[in-house]
Amino acid sequence: MTKDQILIYDTTLRDGTQGEQINFSAEEKLRIAQRFDEAHFHYIEGGWPGSNPKDLRFFEMAKDINFKNSRLTAFGSTRKPHIKPSACPNLKALVKAGTPAVAIVGKSWDLHVHEILKIDLKENLQMIGDSIKYLKAMGKEVLFDAEHFFDGYKNNPRYAAKVIKTALTAGADRIVLCDTNGGSMPYEVASVINKISSSIPLNVMGIHAHNDCGLAAANSLAAVQGGVRMVQGTINGYGERCGNADLIVLIGNLQLKMGMHCLPAESIRQLTNLSHYVSDVANIPPINSRPFVGRSAFAHKGGMHVHAVVKNSSAYEHMQPELVGNHRRVLVSDLAGRSNVEYKARELGIDLAKNASLSKKIVHEVKLMEDRGFQFDAADGSLSLLIKKAIGEFIDPFTLECFSVVTSRTENNPCLSQATIKISVDGEEELTAAEGNGPINALDHALRKALTKFYPQIREMHLVDFKVRTLEGSEGTAAGVRVLIDSTDSEEVWSTIGVSENIIEASWQALVDSIEYKLSKDKTRRNSSKKIY
Repeated sequence: MTKDQILIYDTTLRDGTQGEQINFSAEEKLRIAQRFDEAHFHYIEGGWPGSNPKDLRFFEMAKDINFKNSRLTAFGSTRKPHIKPSACPNLKALVKAGTPAVAIVGKSWDLHVHEILKIDLKENLQMIGDSIKYLKAMGKEVLFDAEHFFDGYKNNPRYAAKVIKTALTAGADRIVLCDTNGGSMPYEVASVINKISSSIPLNVMGIHAHNDCGLAAANSLAAVQGGVRMVQGTINGYGERCGNADLIVLIGNLQLKMGMHCLPAESIRQLTNLSHYVSDVANIPPINSRPFVGRSAFAHKGGMHVHAVVKNSSAYEHMQPELVGNHRRVLVSDLAGRSNVEYKARELGIDLAKNASLSKKIVHEVKLMEDRGFQFDAADGSLSLLIKKAIGEFIDPFTLECFSVVTSRTENNPCLSQATIKISVDGEEELTAAEGNGPINALDHALRKALTKFYPQIREMHLVDFKVRTLEGSEGTAAGVRVLIDSTDSEEVWSTIGVSENIIEASWQALVDSIEYKLSKDKTRRNSSKKIY
C-alpha cells in the first residue's frame, strides 16, 4: 500500500439503512454490493448478521458470489459483559457469516461504559481484547470501530487512547476512529489525530464520521490530511439522523482534488451512475445539488456565467464534469442571455450564433413567459420546443378541435372522470373518449388514444411525475398554477410545463408539450412526408 493510497470502506448496506425511509431487501443489498465490487471499493460492509434474519439471508446468498475487488465485511459488537467470546451469540454470528473481514464496535467514551453498559472501565477493555483475539483465531481480518472516539478523547483522553491500544495489542488489523454523534469540528479531529500519532501508527487507522453538523466530509478529509488511510461512509450520505459521510464527495475530493488514489479512473467516471443507481434502489429522489454527481452540479443559469463557460469552462467550473460521469447543463430562464439560448440551441443541432436578432427574440420571449410563471430551467422539453417554434423548424403534429372533461360522483362510488377529445392530423379528424381516476388522467388517456393511430411511437412514452405549484396564493382557489410533468420513453427523461389560472388548461399545455417533444425527438410522423423537428 503506497502512502497516497486511501482505502474506501462502504457501509451503505448497514449504517446507511439506519436512515429514515432507507430499506433494502436482501436481494437488493446483494445487487448493490456487486455494483460496489465492480467499482473496486476495498471493503463492503454488508450488515449485522446477529441482528436480523434479512442480514443473515444476505450473507448466506453472498457466499455464492465471487467478489473480485472488494472484501465483504460483517459487522457486530464486542462480546457481552462477563461471558466468554465463544459463548457470545453475536461473535458466533460474525464467524458464521463467512466473510473474510469482520468489523466490531466497542466503546471508547467512558460515559458510555459507565452510564450505558453500566460496567467498569477494565471490563470494557477486556471485552474488546477478548473479542478481537477470538476473531483473529478464527482467521478473520478484524477492524475495530472505536465508537464515540472523539467525544471520548475530549472527555478522557487517557482512557480513549487506552481503548485503541488494547485493540491493536489484541491483533486488530485496523482501528476506525468514529465521530458517532457527528459533533466534532475539523480542527478538533486534526488536533486529536496529531496527539495520538506519536504512539499509534496512523497508517492502520480509519475515520468514520457522521454528518450532524454538516461536517462529515470535512472531518474525514482532515483525518486523511493527518495521516489516516481509510475512509468510511455511505453512497449519497445515507444514514441515521443527518447521515454519514458521503463517499461520493470523499472520493471526488480525495482523488481529484487532493491527489490521493482511491479507485481506478474508470470507477471515478462511474460515480454519477453509481449515485443514481443507489438512489433508484432506495426509492429516494436524487438531490440535484449533490456535489460532483448532482444534476445541478455543473448547471449554469446566469447569462454572464454561460458566456464565460463557453469560452473557458474553468471560469465557472472547478473540474470537468465528465471525470465523474456528469455533464454540463446550461439553463434558460429570466436570468438568461443570448449565450444561454445559443448554447441550448447547439445541443439541438441549431446554430444561432450568426443570428443575433433571433437569439434576442427567443431570450425576450423566455423572459416574458417566466414573468407569467413559466420556469424553463425545470422544463427542458418545453424549452426545446419553444426554440424550434421560434426559428420555424417545428410543424404542429396535430390540431385540437375541442375537448371536454366531466367528473361525477355518486353517494356510494368514488369520483370518476371522463374526457372527450377531438383532434385533426393533416385534415383527418379523430374523436375519442377515455376514463381516468382524475380529470388530468382522463384527458391524458383520451389524448394518447386519439394520437396513437397517427403516431404509434407514443406507446413508448409514459409520465413518471406530475407536480402542481400555486404561483401566488392571495387569490385562493382562483390562483394561477404551474404544472410540471416528467415523461420518459426508457431512453430519456424530459420535463414540460404549463401555466394558467385553470389547472386543467395548465395540465393540457404540459401534456401537449410532453407528446410534441417525443415526436420532435423521434423526427418522424406516420402518414406524412413532413418532418417534425
